[in-house]
Amino acid sequence: MIRRAKEQITEVDPREIHDLLPDRNGTVVVDVREQQEFEQSHIPGAKHVPRGHLESRIEGAAGDKAARVVLYCASGNRSALAARTLQEELGYENVESMTGGITLWKDRGYDVEVPRSLTAEQRERYSRHLLVPEIGFEGQMKLLDAKVLLLGAGGLGSPTALYLAAAGVGTIGIVDDDVVDLSNLQRQVIHTNDRIGMPKVDSAEQGIQDINPGVEVVKHQTRLDASNIMEIIEGYDVIVDGVDNFPTRYLLNDASVRLKIPVVSASILGFDGQLSVFAPYEGPCYRCLYPTPPPAELAPSCGANGVLGALPGIMGVLQAIEVVKLVTGSGEPLIGRLLLYEALGTTFTNLKLRRDPDCPICSRDPGEISDEEMGVFPDYEAFCAAAG
Repeated sequence: MIRRAKEQITEVDPREIHDLLPDRNGTVVVDVREQQEFEQSHIPGAKHVPRGHLESRIEGAAGDKAARVVLYCASGNRSALAARTLQEELGYENVESMTGGITLWKDRGYDVEVPRSLTAEQRERYSRHLLVPEIGFEGQMKLLDAKVLLLGAGGLGSPTALYLAAAGVGTIGIVDDDVVDLSNLQRQVIHTNDRIGMPKVDSAEQGIQDINPGVEVVKHQTRLDASNIMEIIEGYDVIVDGVDNFPTRYLLNDASVRLKIPVVSASILGFDGQLSVFAPYEGPCYRCLYPTPPPAELAPSCGANGVLGALPGIMGVLQAIEVVKLVTGSGEPLIGRLLLYEALGTTFTNLKLRRDPDCPICSRDPGEISDEEMGVFPDYEAFCAAAG
């Protein structure tokens, strides 16, 4: 069977692939060995699609069926069978199998990548992620390396923290100066009855550690303001905005644009929620969406008007999904879009957002901001009070 497969496909010498490195001129190199083999070593830049998952995953690695695709395995046998499958059954037009596989590649003295590997416990814990083509091993490693900051350990921060911890985000920072109250438990699911009176950052840390002890939790038991925001948010890959007031949102927007940190922002009230991703210079910022804050009567707090307990669960989980997409580079994050959710009618509305060319925040390139200006912000308390 292998002999017949090799008669029907084209084989290529490892030297030809080696000479294409590093840019490969559009050639896609795919490793069809098993996960543990790929983790031991592989050709630099190769994409991994195990032969047993070829039909379901190959388009994620090589979406253009007219492009040149070179497959390899340990010795050239599995890759020959896989090449025939791509060619005869999946419609790929320019498929080749590398002669001798990675064994011959190594014998020639060519470099290989020896990636970090998951422990046996991690492979079991994240096994369902590893099966998802858009995440897989590489995406899971990105999650383990990621640093995500949660602003607030309340209704939105609770489900976001739990799901990011379960997903394996390596470092989760939490900013909150409040303590757990009985009225929180209707919606803030990371806290429990026996933690009433405990600082929310400590309670959230315990909830995170209970679900995944491998996550590092960095606690900031303070109120975010102009004096500490740059120091707190710097170094994080993504910020999750779950704050409940406009001055802090505008302050966060100003600081995150300057540091080029994407913000996954959500808000809730009653039965309504909204969600967007503000990625500096890729799409609009929060100030583009809300040039001025609405008057107080049009933006009441949850404490004044209430909120459906399950609503922050939905919006917080959506925030967690957007974070995973940003970290792993998969899918299309909500950049330049605003998602509106109305629970009473179970409706989702997706609105397009555009950058404001005259925005006082993101119309200016960070390179134009001097070091002295980086930590200087307007008085957003007065700004929001004036708008009200």
